[in-house]
Amino acid sequence: MSQEQPKKKLIDLKLLRRLFAFTVPYRKTLIFSMSLSIILAIVSPLRPYLIQQSVDVFVKGRLLEGLIKISLAQLGILLAESFLRFWFMYRINWLGQTVVNDIRTAVFKKILYQNIAYYDQMAIGTLTTRTVNDLESVNDVFSEGIISIVADVMTIISIIIVMLFTDWRLTLVCLSVFPVLIVATYIFKESVNKSFQRVRNAVAALNAFVQEHLTGMYLVQAFAAEEREMNKFKEINKEHRDANIKGIFAYSVFFPVVEIILALSLGLLVWYGSVRLMHYGASPGIIIAFVMYINLLFRPLRMMADKFNVLQMGVIAGERVFTVLDSQENLQGNGSYSPDKIEGAIEFNDVRFAYKPGVPVLKGVSFKLEPGKTLAVVGHTGAGKSSLISILNRQYEIESGTISIDGRNLHDYDIYNLRGHIGIVLQDVFLFSGTVLDNITLRNKDIPRSRVEEVAKMLDIHDFIMRLPGGYDFDVMERGNTLSQGQRQLLSFARALLYNPSILILDEATSSVDSESEQLIQHAIDTLIKGRTSIVIAHRLSTIRKADEIIVMDHGVIVERGNHASLLTQKGAYHNLYTTVEQGVKA
Repeated sequence: MSQEQPKKKLIDLKLLRRLFAFTVPYRKTLIFSMSLSIILAIVSPLRPYLIQQSVDVFVKGRLLEGLIKISLAQLGILLAESFLRFWFMYRINWLGQTVVNDIRTAVFKKILYQNIAYYDQMAIGTLTTRTVNDLESVNDVFSEGIISIVADVMTIISIIIVMLFTDWRLTLVCLSVFPVLIVATYIFKESVNKSFQRVRNAVAALNAFVQEHLTGMYLVQAFAAEEREMNKFKEINKEHRDANIKGIFAYSVFFPVVEIILALSLGLLVWYGSVRLMHYGASPGIIIAFVMYINLLFRPLRMMADKFNVLQMGVIAGERVFTVLDSQENLQGNGSYSPDKIEGAIEFNDVRFAYKPGVPVLKGVSFKLEPGKTLAVVGHTGAGKSSLISILNRQYEIESGTISIDGRNLHDYDIYNLRGHIGIVLQDVFLFSGTVLDNITLRNKDIPRSRVEEVAKMLDIHDFIMRLPGGYDFDVMERGNTLSQGQRQLLSFARALLYNPSILILDEATSSVDSESEQLIQHAIDTLIKGRTSIVIAHRLSTIRKADEIIVMDHGVIVERGNHASLLTQKGAYHNLYTTVEQGVKA
């Protein structure tokens, strides 16, 4: 997977507005947070001002009672300010996490309802980054971004206004070093922004690489490729480390520079304030207050550039998230026909299909399958057999031709109703982390355990399940790694039968299993297809001899059709295929 290279740009206000559209259900919290920021901006200069009054009025006048009262007032303001700041930080972080929760739900829902073609183009690790890491950056837009920046700006403005009102000459002297701070902040912002982008790209690359290799670990070890893959990982990990170190270097330089600028400002304050003090142009209280004002000014200024970068990267991450939300790879033109039961008559009429434009997979396929009959599809790898499954339940859309079930065009059906009538058993059985019961029911709490046990007994696999530690509560682990291929296949048969489909599709359901499991699987197949319209795709021709009709496919077209006996007598493609397979079995 290639690394993403987001273009450098200023804050996209349109995207920012779109992100804030998710705060509409929580506008009271947003308004409350902004109100707190205004109050905090007003309260911030109060304590330095009261300290100025304490020194210039009550200490100078030796007014002990008044000094006690103003000190208690300062304590009250400090406690109130701390309480307000706590609520401000808590509410903006609550808002960020709540909004991200809503966006993450929307993203995952979008991912769930995408066509399978979408996953042919998008790396799983990239989608993981979108759903997890990028959304954490979006959270920063609210918790450390725009709201926090607005609050800091208002505080800075409030403090500068009070300083100017108190002594405008002293204020200008103290702020004379600000141009240096602005230049340093700009350089820091640009450096950190570049490192943030590199880190984000490296995180996406790491997620994709690790996810892919954990999934394919068996293959890596089977071909003794550990060292080569480790070297690739080191390269990606090194890029992630280097990007972070560059950002750390920028922080390590910037904060000492800010401290130096702060020291210069304080030095100018002491120098000019002392001159003014000796000539009675300023009071001791003003000097002390200005020391506090400067520290209050530099506290938000230290983090302003960092927060702006966080905001910018959060918006960029939001843009990436919206590319998922805006994807049009989800189902288009869903129908409304939702029958309670279908008979299962299937008809393909001149169906043409391609995964990629200009590379046809099915080239005018036509056939009819009567309800309750079994159709076997055979052919060499790449003939187009498995593509029939993908288009029958509309995981992929056909280019031309028509597919109908019970005389109704496939596009007339509500797709979720349609898929509820179609059971699929694939060669590569996927089991989720969880119990045997969870994987058979797909965590459908409406299905009682007794019904699952009934289905298992029908398939003659109840005893096999009960021999597992914990029986139906046995944890199969991720992808069912604690079970054999045959055992996983048997559970997939139970899963298919449990939902009592009218149409059953078996795709290579008996390949890559041991002979003992195959006997159980063959019994399960016989139980499953009884009374159902079935399409069986298999390399092992022994599994489809009983089919009512067999079609032989080659390079996307049907080259032969008939039953097992009639096709053998034709001495054509099926005969050659059957002979080759039988010889392989005998060998």
